[in-house]
Amino acid sequence: MRPAALILGLRTLWVLAFSSLSNTLAVNNSGRWWGIINVASSTNLLTDSKNVQLVLDPSLQLLSRKQRKLIRQNPGILHSISTGLQSAIKECKWQFRNRRWNCPTSQGPNIFGKIVNRGCRETAFIFAITSAGVTHSVARSCSEGSIESCTCDYRRRGPGGPDWHWGGCSDNIDFGRLFGREFVDSSEKGRDLRFLMNLHNNEAGRMTVFSEMRQECKCHGMSGSCTVRTCWMRLPTFRAVGDFLKDRFDGASRVIYGNKGSNRASRVELHHLEPENPAHKPPSPHDLVYFEKSPNFCTYSGKTGTAGTAGRFCNSSSPGLDGCELLCCGRGYRTRTQRVTERCNCTFHWCCHVSCLNCTNTQVLHECL
Repeated sequence: MRPAALILGLRTLWVLAFSSLSNTLAVNNSGRWWGIINVASSTNLLTDSKNVQLVLDPSLQLLSRKQRKLIRQNPGILHSISTGLQSAIKECKWQFRNRRWNCPTSQGPNIFGKIVNRGCRETAFIFAITSAGVTHSVARSCSEGSIESCTCDYRRRGPGGPDWHWGGCSDNIDFGRLFGREFVDSSEKGRDLRFLMNLHNNEAGRMTVFSEMRQECKCHGMSGSCTVRTCWMRLPTFRAVGDFLKDRFDGASRVIYGNKGSNRASRVELHHLEPENPAHKPPSPHDLVYFEKSPNFCTYSGKTGTAGTAGRFCNSSSPGLDGCELLCCGRGYRTRTQRVTERCNCTFHWCCHVSCLNCTNTQVLHECL
């Protein structure tokens, strides 16, 4: 019995170690593709005899084999991915510019730092906005003709109403969603709670872009009359996507790992997310989800990767999150003045010259201690 017990114990330890290692690798691999943000410049691309772009930048080693294959199969899409990621980072910084966590980024492969290794609200927003950025950029690039493997969405054709019909060049949101799902989600590995959370938030970002699509029309008729209109589907502005996801961030759902416990259930149905509070409704596909409380963003912490709010500028007259009391976490603030010289009173002279004056203003700045 002792050898059998020893073997069983060793086997249990091996399974636990392997599970822990798998989860660690899954965490580390999540979002690795963000490191290609600066790849798609003209110096990183060559064209072979078949006009297929060959990527030379070593940063593409951050991508999985499937992601590299998708880039090779869709010439021109690498630049679109990079553009979408840049838009996502810019929007993230804008949405959180007045918060204690202001979406800090750094150079190198770990763009967003250690926060992505946590399961908090901020991580949820990062995954959602970057996923939305890829879908938005790819869908727009298709209609612009920048990607060889896709075009405008021409499926809407014919009459659409009594005084309008489908036409024009609709943004190809279906291709953008499909490619985004294949490319972004392929970096997620495992079957744990973090895996399910990241996949859910990735899809929430794509769903936001899809649900915010709007119809645009152009009038036709004699003497400028609008007897007939031609309409097509247009992507929302990315600011509208960011605003929607920010609202979802504020109302994010805290979830736990659910298991239906049925051998007949499919793998997708077997593992799912449930609200931590049984009285709450299950999260919808548009909701952001998280499972861990956010760290304290007030002070610097190398462990969590938070920079703190010391040195941040605040609004002394605001009672909101951008106010000095909340942003500075009660530590107080210092006030200083600085003189800023800007161009003003500009005049256009025909042709073609603009002359401006230099105006100097004094600005009062409040800085967190």
